Amino acid sequence: MTTVKRSVGQASTKAPPIVMVLAAIALAFLIIPLVGLFVETPWGQLPELLTTPTAIEALRLSLITSMLAAAVATVLGVPLAWVLARKQFTGQRIMRGIVLLPLVLPPVVGGVTLLTAFGRRGLVGQYLYDWFGIQLPFSTAGVVMAEAFVAMPFLVITVEGALRSIDTRFEQAARTLGASPRTVLFRVTLPMISASLIAGIVLAWARALGEFGATITFAGNFPGVTQTLPLAVYSALEVSREEAIALSLVLLAVSLTVLVSLRGRFLGSRS
Repeated sequence: MTTVKRSVGQASTKAPPIVMVLAAIALAFLIIPLVGLFVETPWGQLPELLTTPTAIEALRLSLITSMLAAAVATVLGVPLAWVLARKQFTGQRIMRGIVLLPLVLPPVVGGVTLLTAFGRRGLVGQYLYDWFGIQLPFSTAGVVMAEAFVAMPFLVITVEGALRSIDTRFEQAARTLGASPRTVLFRVTLPMISASLIAGIVLAWARALGEFGATITFAGNFPGVTQTLPLAVYSALEVSREEAIALSLVLLAVSLTVLVSLRGRFLGSRS
């Protein structure tokens, strides 16, 4: 019996040669551009390129806005994930589709939708401007809003999956012992999904840090105000290819670090 099981296990790992060939081509397709970036990187000038006033200001603004966007995504996204995971209501599938829409929506289109809603003459923005003098487009606050818009689904989908997978008997036991819903949420539910919650926050932050399309459409590309690191890369391509490559390398390093460190959280792998 042991021999049969071992044979079946070994057979399941074998794949047709064509699969291995296509997998190798796919891997090369993804790796070659990264190799090209490393080859073209002016390593000797890297410290100088990354310490220019433009680069430092763009990095500072990126860190501030991406952290604020991650905070907004957390405050709003966790309750939304809880509703999607724990409540049954009419139109739930449509609601989930709307929540996850920014994952597949072209970022530029996301920026256009933000303009139509929160622009100076937008659906909501006209009242914000007329009543309170608040203008979100082409401002740092607009950058945070654009980044939160595209980043929140990453947190919601991660937290919702965690909420669906935990054992609800612990929550039921806490309620039986007299704990209030708020106590159950903060003392039982959130600690149980803390690893996934952290993973969702980091993913949202990384997505916000790399956001480009919605930001440049809704907030513009103004140095010191709305020019984040991805926008600085775009601008640098017109004047200094070396600086654009150096800034791209920073974003690549951050993204790769996040994905490698969180791999087990969204793929269920321990390796």
